[in-house]
Amino acid sequence: MLILLLKSLWFFLPIGVANMAPVLVKNWFPFLGRPIDGGRRLGGQPLFGSHKTWRGLLAAVVCGEIIFLLQRYLVLRFPDSFASLTFTDYAKLSLWSGALMGGGAILGDLIKSFFKRRVGKTSGSRWIPFDQIDYIIGGLAAASIITRVPGEVWATLLITGFLLHILTNHIGFWLGMREDKF
Repeated sequence: MLILLLKSLWFFLPIGVANMAPVLVKNWFPFLGRPIDGGRRLGGQPLFGSHKTWRGLLAAVVCGEIIFLLQRYLVLRFPDSFASLTFTDYAKLSLWSGALMGGGAILGDLIKSFFKRRVGKTSGSRWIPFDQIDYIIGGLAAASIITRVPGEVWATLLITGFLLHILTNHIGFWLGMREDKF
């Protein structure tokens, strides 16, 4: 069970970092802070909301790619130390896999935000469990385009990711990076 958890978390790193990237760069590149939906509305509600910005999308894609390239380097350069952490062959994965997984994480968040607005939830309001797993589903769906992601990895990451999301949000709140704990 521990091996499955470690392999799952290793694979998840580009997705998890991509999900955190928009918060980490929220004060960088102000010109990219425009909402992706451009303020458009549907049924009186924003398509996604003002917090879904081009800066966040770009940060997620770039950070997902950087983490993936680092993982790939470690697995290929130090196979005795890192190859046992993988369930996929990093040498066969596209060099752009991390960008795809990071983009998938943000796309999952955007899709959730779209539906969240359609059911009348406002930006920042809680929508459990979707707020905690949207990026996981999006990132793993994108990863599934380039490699087979076993069902047990999906299950492990949905459960673990749900709990890690809550934990990291609490830490972000305590560090003054978030306004609330969820």
